[in-house]
Formats: sequence, structure tokens, C-alpha cells
Amino acid sequence: MKQVLLLLFVAAALSAMGQNKAGAKTSSPNIVYIMSDDHGYQAVSAYGYGLNNTPNIDRIAKEGALFTRATVTNSLCAPSRAVLLTGKHSFINGKVDNVTHFDWNQNNFPKLLQKAGYQTAMVGKIHMDGLPQGFDYSAVLPDQGDYYNPDFIINGNKQQIHGYVTDITTNLALTWLEGRDKSKPFCLLYHQKAPHREWLAAERYYKVYTKMTFKEPETLFDDYKGRGTAAKSAEMNILKDMNWAGDDKIKPELMDELGIPPTLKWDKDAYKRNLGRMDSVQRAAWDAVYDPINEDFKKRYPTMSKEDLMHWRYQRYMQDYLGTIAAVDEGVGEVLDYLDKNGLAENTIVIYTSDQGFYLGEHGWFDKRFMYEESLRTPLLIRYPKEIKPGTRINDLVQNLDFAPTFLDYAGIDIPSDMQGMSFRKLVAGKTNHWRDAIYYTYYEYPSIHMVKRHYGIRTDRYKLMHFYYDIDEWELYDLQKDPHEMHNVYNDPVYKKVRDEMHQKLAMLRKKYKDSDANDQKFLNNYLSQIQK
Repeated sequence: MKQVLLLLFVAAALSAMGQNKAGAKTSSPNIVYIMSDDHGYQAVSAYGYGLNNTPNIDRIAKEGALFTRATVTNSLCAPSRAVLLTGKHSFINGKVDNVTHFDWNQNNFPKLLQKAGYQTAMVGKIHMDGLPQGFDYSAVLPDQGDYYNPDFIINGNKQQIHGYVTDITTNLALTWLEGRDKSKPFCLLYHQKAPHREWLAAERYYKVYTKMTFKEPETLFDDYKGRGTAAKSAEMNILKDMNWAGDDKIKPELMDELGIPPTLKWDKDAYKRNLGRMDSVQRAAWDAVYDPINEDFKKRYPTMSKEDLMHWRYQRYMQDYLGTIAAVDEGVGEVLDYLDKNGLAENTIVIYTSDQGFYLGEHGWFDKRFMYEESLRTPLLIRYPKEIKPGTRINDLVQNLDFAPTFLDYAGIDIPSDMQGMSFRKLVAGKTNHWRDAIYYTYYEYPSIHMVKRHYGIRTDRYKLMHFYYDIDEWELYDLQKDPHEMHNVYNDPVYKKVRDEMHQKLAMLRKKYKDSDANDQKFLNNYLSQIQK
């Protein structure tokens, strides 16, 4: 009788341990959050743009869900990561740009997971100063990190690791997974540097991708006639603003020979620094592929028109950019395979996303920052076999603001009231149709590289309203149904007066809801100007 009672007691205890907030009798799910840097949704083949193939990333969508209109709150590296961690807009968590200090002492979702018994790790790029808090293990790249033979800060100690950064990041993640405390649920933030500028692919991929040709976007030669000052004055044009040495991989000495001036003062230095990290074997392999590209360019350059140069530079950009993504996709496959082989797939939430979108020649641009669709939208794919049906597509306006509350919801942890995002757990499981009808966006880093002006705005299912401020005062309104490429600002069109008024009302409501204001804008402007003047 005592044995029976003991067994019943143990069974009840185990059942209680497995209860989550919703009362489901299941063990706490593991979380693998995979984030690359500057990976435009157009370069994930599951989105159907036909630029490249990402079979392993696509697998997450095939076995789970793909979000067609996932967006960010601030299209810039470090601010996006701060929003991920805190579940709060930039003007609340304080990390509004890449210059401002991030306060690691504030609450974040990994800290809450730790308190609930999770083992946590961050591996790869975080792009914020200070030792990451909320993690039992961290192996992060200092600042932007390097593609070849990078330095890593592992639990506070800096060391150089030989090899290619994407492969190293994947290996560190897998090593942690294998050596973790297997009695605890885990949360792994697995962050790749790629495909961040200056786009150095792994040898096995640059040998292939430099021989490929890619379809150009229809707006490659956009003249910005239908837009305002901000689009016309931005410095992100592939022909005019991309570096020749650092980005296109034209040797500095060849630039001098051809009389090509550096685009930016650090153009040649970027080339020398990046290739200077290679050992002799890595450099020889690189030169064997890129020297012929330089020789071919030397012959062609004297007779090339500006249009010819734009075509050439676009192909060079895509070859290197997409080449770096190939290794990212490979790493995703290795992690998925590990989960399968170790019986973890069923109870592990896997997310793939980027810190924001990216321009792949649309409007003639590279980089991000704007609230226009290509940089506002980000890839988002999620798999969780216990709750998400394979092949699910979500068209709702989800934001990176929602990651922290979603992870806490899955873990059965109360979501702090000061988190501003919403859990999309029920949405992706098909258990609710209730969701937001508009998202709010801010961008602060100006004047700075690329010269994208400060702005804020909202996007609904059909319309987008933006306000560019500081050294200008201009409004832009787009009808995304009729003008999906955002070529015609209809803010002053009488036909859209009612829409414009409604969007202004909605903007005012969201600014109040999220506790943003003109005073915030001025405060962060003053802070930024004081920082860059130091």
C-alpha cells in the first residue's frame, strides 16, 4: 500500500511540474531562436522571390509557419536586438541607435526564463557593449565581429578562433547544446553575423556564387520622383554609395590605377582589415577567385557607362551577399538535424528571423533604416510541432516587439505588464483572430552613415503614414494595395484626405499607447548629438 501511495505521489508531483500557466500537461518547451543580421525576406526562398535557395530555413516554414508581414520597430542592428530582449520599444528600453549605451541591468526575457529553471545561452552577434545578462553561457562577437578568424568573448574572456565565423558560431551553439544540463529546459539565442556588410562568404560558397547571375529588381533605377526629401537624400545607392574595395572587393591598388576614388574614407581600410585577418591558405584561395574578377573589371571599366556600372555592382553585391547566406542556411540545417537526432524536435520551438529587413537593389539601395517595406519587414518562420500545423501562413502584423512575451507565454511565465508586445502563441496556433490592426515604428540614427532621416510612423493592413523630422518636416502616405513598391506619396492627394485623417488619429493613439512623444524625439536627438560630437 505504501508503495502504491508513493507512486501516486511521484506521479502527481511530476504532473504538477509539467503544468504550464494554461494548465497543459506538458514539459516546458525548449526555445531555439535563430537570428541572422540583415537577412532580407527576399533572400529566403520560402518567400518566393527566386533569388536563392535556403532549403533548411524553408524547412521551418514547411514544418511550421511563415509570417508574411512580420515587421520591426526600428530597422537597425542593436536597437532591434534590445527590443527582442526587453519586449519594449527603443524609446522605452533606451537603445534607440547604435551609439547609445544599452543597460543590461534592466529586465529581459532570458532573465525570467532563468528564474523559472531554464538554462540559457547566447552565441554569436549581439552588437551591444557589456557582458550579456540573463545567460548561463555567452559566446559573443565584439561589436560587428569579423568573417575570418574572428574574436569571440566567451563568458567575458576574449579569444580568437580560427575559421569562418558562421561555421564557428554554429559549432559553438551545437557544442553548448550537447554539453548543457539535460535535466533542464533550455533557451538558445543563436545569432549569426552574416549577411552583414562587408559580405565575405565561406570559400566553398564564394567559389560558386561569384559565377552566378541574379535577376534585378524592377526598381533598381528608381529616380525617387514620387517621394520626398528623405528618399532623395539618403546615401545607400548601390552605384553612388557602395564601397569599391570593402564591398565590391576591388583591390585598392586597382582603384588607384583606374582613378576610382574611395566612396567613404574607410573604403580601402575595410578591404585591408577584412582580408588581413586571413591566414596564407585562406588568402590564396580568396585571391584565386577574386583576382580574375579584378582583372576582368580592369578591362571593362574604361568603357562602362553608369548604367553598366550599376548592373555590374548589383551582381557583385548579390554574389557576395547571397553567398554569405548559404552558410547561414547550412548552419540552420545542422541545428535542426541535432534536434531531430536527439529527440528534441517535438518539444522545441524553433524561430528563424533577422534583426530587420534589407534592400537588395530595390529603389537602387542597399542597407535598411527606412520604414519602407523592404527594411520594415523581416523574415519570420517558426516551428513547434505540438501546437503549430505544418504549412501555416500568418498575414497579421507581428513585430519583433512580440518575441519576448511570446517566449514567456510558451514557457508558462507571467508576462510583465511593462512589456509592450503581444504573445502570438494563440495566433500562430489558429486559436484566435484577435490581433493588432497597426504597428508603430521609429528611427533615430541621423545624421550618420547612409543619412536616412529621423522618422516615425504607422502601418496598417493597407496604408502607411510616416513623418520625417529634425532638419525637415515632411509627411508621406502610401496605399500599399495600389502601390506595393511605395513609389507615389499620396499624402497631399485630396482623394486620400479621409484616409490621411484616420491614419493621423491612429498614429496619435499608438504614440499615446506606447508612451512616445515629441519630447522623446528631442531627448534622444540631444543625447545622440552629444555622443557623436565627443
